[in-house]
Amino acid sequence: MQDFKNLKVWEKAHLFVIKIYKITSNFPKEELYNLVSQTRRAAVSIPTNIAEGCGKNSSIELARYCQISMGSTTELEYLLLLSNELKYISDEDYKKFYDELIEIKKMLSSFLQKLRKEN
Repeated sequence: MQDFKNLKVWEKAHLFVIKIYKITSNFPKEELYNLVSQTRRAAVSIPTNIAEGCGKNSSIELARYCQISMGSTTELEYLLLLSNELKYISDEDYKKFYDELIEIKKMLSSFLQKLRKEN
């Protein structure tokens, strides 16, 4: 077991969730139970699964949870694209969020490679 709060990828994903909550608070009210909810759940899933994996007893289990986090990054990538195309977020904000999400994906990928080498 390791402390998830010590992982840079978890920290970056956690801060990203806070940004997602802030930007989705400006979405139309009719999207509250649709796009807002789905976007927030996908974002929260990234650091949550990293944290849960850290509570397991092996790097194999941690890697499995990090793979779930990776799936959530891809889901969120689409939801941000959709939000931009629906004009709920500006092109400038979309670019910033997209770039940060890609950085998280790269960090997760590197972490996963490290975990797989341990086994």
